[in-house]
Amino acid sequence: MPKRKIPLVEDETYHIISKSIAGFVIFRNESEYERMKQLIKYYKLNNPPLRFSAFLEIKNKEFFYKNYCSNKDNLVEIISYCLMPTHIHLVLRQLQHNGISTFLSNILNSYTKYFNAKTKRKGPLWESRFKNVFIKTEEQILHVTRYLHLNPITAYLAKKPQDWNYSSYKEFLEEIGSDEKLCDFSKVIQINSKEYIKFVESQIDYQRKLAECKKLFIE
Repeated sequence: MPKRKIPLVEDETYHIISKSIAGFVIFRNESEYERMKQLIKYYKLNNPPLRFSAFLEIKNKEFFYKNYCSNKDNLVEIISYCLMPTHIHLVLRQLQHNGISTFLSNILNSYTKYFNAKTKRKGPLWESRFKNVFIKTEEQILHVTRYLHLNPITAYLAKKPQDWNYSSYKEFLEEIGSDEKLCDFSKVIQINSKEYIKFVESQIDYQRKLAECKKLFIE
């Protein structure tokens, strides 16, 4: 496999994008979005002690995470995420060698098996290679998270970021319980909920207009 133009290095942060093949809709309902969220949380672990299918049978999953998993065993730190009908966005900090690649391979392969079995489909579901963009500064991380959280709004899937349940926006605003959280961004950015709402919502119109312009140039 050819080397990446932007190498993935430990303790650095990246915007990761993985798209479905030919824009195929891979998240069609709440259960499918939730499945991916569970995979993201579970497979950030390095060598998880159970198969994911066995993990799903556990009633108290938070007890499992607290007692059998530690942060030192994580492949990646999840800074932010947004799931869209045809693709996923993640902001990740790599913690171990090949951590991001292993993490992506685990979640994408697992979801493909689940989706194909559910729909009686065969073959790959994702484009062969995910995209990665190196993020250098805290300011850049903030701007990328805003872009992620506005994706559903730009696509007219929701009116406000709070209305989309498949992104980390509510985590940034501290509006969900600890058992639902996927992200740990405290080491790379500091968030003030009220200021972050203003920061994100001030860009809604601009990002929609920018998306419309891109369509015109592409078409």
